[in-house]
Amino acid sequence: MEGVETIRRKYYGKVPREPQTRRNREIRISPLRVIDQNGKQVGVIERDEALRMAEEAELDLVEVQANVRPPLCKIMDFGKFKYEQSKKKAAKPAKTNEVKEVRLGRSVKIDKHDVELRVKQARKFLLEGHRVMFVQRFRGREMAHPQLGEQRLTEIGVELSDIAVVTSPAKMTGRQMALTMAPDKAKLAQLKAREEKEAKRVEAEAAAAAASTAPAPEEGETEEGKAPQAPETMSAPADAPPTVSADASQAEAGA
Repeated sequence: MEGVETIRRKYYGKVPREPQTRRNREIRISPLRVIDQNGKQVGVIERDEALRMAEEAELDLVEVQANVRPPLCKIMDFGKFKYEQSKKKAAKPAKTNEVKEVRLGRSVKIDKHDVELRVKQARKFLLEGHRVMFVQRFRGREMAHPQLGEQRLTEIGVELSDIAVVTSPAKMTGRQMALTMAPDKAKLAQLKAREEKEAKRVEAEAAAAAASTAPAPEEGETEEGKAPQAPETMSAPADAPPTVSADASQAEAGA
């Protein structure tokens, strides 16, 4: 019809979904290659037989590989399986090849102390295994003096040369200049070895100092710090008759 505007809905495409793990009756294909709860290969059997085995073990029949024929299924505790999968996802190591950008202010007129703070942060990134890109920006008439930014970036590269190498030298792009550095694995290994050696030396010196300042035990004292005591002897009562030894009694009889 004339004068009627057709409004079309925007198509954003399908929303990607995570592949769901099928289990028990959700598995439609038969036969299946089955592994029992003890990790033993059962072989290729019908789906109903695999479900019966899982029910007898009071566990679940879980499809672990769906892109093979026949699909690979395992008899297991599905709740425990999901929990272990979530733990593996959470324990994924962080990416170490990420490029960290460190901006040296909005112009060349940045305080020296601020530059030191940014270099300190960049050192931390490099020790963690990340690459670092320093960015120096220029404002107004500063564009006529690019050598100032290049000199600063070169000084930073020299300062961090003990743990990193320059992978991309200072280069002007538009109104900013950038320099990229990457961690040097050999230098980082040497630094770590030196730190471990220094830590061991400090620990040994502390142990030696503690041993030298400990008081030595006095002569005749035991480990508990007390002198050994002689065993106690029982004294005879005052009104008890005197005791005579066997030799003395024989001598009196002979006389």
